[in-house]
Amino acid sequence: MTAATPFGPREFQLVLLRRMADHRPGLVEDARHELSATLAEMREANRRWQAMLRAPRGRGSLRRYRSVLGEPESSLRRTVGDLECDALLWPVPLWPDLRFEVMTGPGGAVWNEWLVRAPGAAAPALHTVEDLLPWSCTVDEVARAFAPARPMEGSAPTRWALAITAPVTGEPYVAEFTWGLFQRLLPR
Repeated sequence: MTAATPFGPREFQLVLLRRMADHRPGLVEDARHELSATLAEMREANRRWQAMLRAPRGRGSLRRYRSVLGEPESSLRRTVGDLECDALLWPVPLWPDLRFEVMTGPGGAVWNEWLVRAPGAAAPALHTVEDLLPWSCTVDEVARAFAPARPMEGSAPTRWALAITAPVTGEPYVAEFTWGLFQRLLPR
């Protein structure tokens, strides 16, 4: 991939994978091969993405996503507390049952960006902590299944964590996510 190569959905998926490689290198390796991408291409995609984020006169967050991913597949109006926001959704070929969601507030400010279940796609049945398989569920799905889950600060940008309790045993855990997709479960 050279600087003249367009940065599009394939390269964006490589950026998502780059951050996930810290927790799930085997799954990332398989996904990278599915995209027919080399390790060097994944590193270069991440380098270019970071350069876009830090460019002094770069595009705003929402414009950046539109330029990379195109027009969203759908847009939903949501209410969060007293505020109305828009959720823009793009397909992600590596995860056909998921969408990349960008939540925007008044004036188009990006509030959140992560993977969510596609509208109409079946969510996994999550009854026990053993049901939490890497890359099988999203933050929202785990929070609902293990309510009351407590949000925690993630270990890096694009990472989230939830403090959850095993329903039967009462054991405390931390569910970790990257780009909103479940990665691993740790004892708390």
